[in-house]
Amino acid sequence: MTWREQLVAYIRQEARPVEKFSHQPRLYALARQIAAGTYADDDVLFAAIYLHDLGVFVGHRPEDPEQLARWDNTAYAMQQAPAVLQRIGFPQEKVARVVECIAHHQPHAEPESLEATILRDADILEQLGAVAVLRTVCKVGRDTRFHTFAGAIGSLNRALNTLPQQIRTDRARELAAPRIEVLRSFLKAAQQESGGEL
Repeated sequence: MTWREQLVAYIRQEARPVEKFSHQPRLYALARQIAAGTYADDDVLFAAIYLHDLGVFVGHRPEDPEQLARWDNTAYAMQQAPAVLQRIGFPQEKVARVVECIAHHQPHAEPESLEATILRDADILEQLGAVAVLRTVCKVGRDTRFHTFAGAIGSLNRALNTLPQQIRTDRARELAAPRIEVLRSFLKAAQQESGGEL
């Protein structure tokens, strides 16, 4: 198997709950759209995308709710990535760039490379639109951030109100526009249908 095939197989095996796996292929597809026509290193993007959320998987993160509330999943992924990449035969000279992408994939981060900027923008897109609703609602009751639908709606509202302004690339802004409208429409409908009782 190629290193890419090995990495996909590893993440497919480790991603728990199972729906955590679908994020990586979607994210890579988005990143390729954003990266089109640039000099971004596709190897670095692919590896960073598949490894950036390793620390959110059950079995990698703490089970204790108090420890989980303080857990730094990004630091964990940065720590684990070099060994995983070495094991699968990833080009050694690119490992540090993968770790840098992982370090700066969160919306509040300040990416230092083109690849990190692309990963960050793609990850923001996954937090907007219909997919964002699916990803958020499936966490209700099993995530330290929210235990009810009201908490999920609050999280989606925060995403809608803060994330679009943090997108850096023109292509990601284009891709975000319809997602923003879908999310805005969903939140409006959820409020109307529930009367705020979620």
